[in-house]
Amino acid sequence: MKLLADMPILLFLVIATTLEVSGDAIIRKSLFEHQGLARLGLFAGGAVLLAGYGTFLNLAPLEFGKVVGLYIATLFVVWQVITFFAFRTLPTFPVMLGGSLIVAGGLIVSFWKAA
Repeated sequence: MKLLADMPILLFLVIATTLEVSGDAIIRKSLFEHQGLARLGLFAGGAVLLAGYGTFLNLAPLEFGKVVGLYIATLFVVWQVITFFAFRTLPTFPVMLGGSLIVAGGLIVSFWKAA
């Protein structure tokens, strides 16, 4: 557990978002591109990744309300990267514009110090 205590908060969030988005992508592929045992195996693998996401998000040493804002910002960025590699889809202008608002909002929630 000492290793986890020394990890920077952003690393917890990058790991959590990568696990979440990868788990979601694998479940999507299992549902729509596979059948039988392959579908079940991929679905189970995706479920394990999603459990890892929940674990890493909740291990981040930051107040939950603040970690969620930074998490959402990190999630958007990681989601776009994994969407490109898993589905070969580039974000459109509306996605990038909305995403910039998501990232800005997440940073405001996490770092704005109330007076």
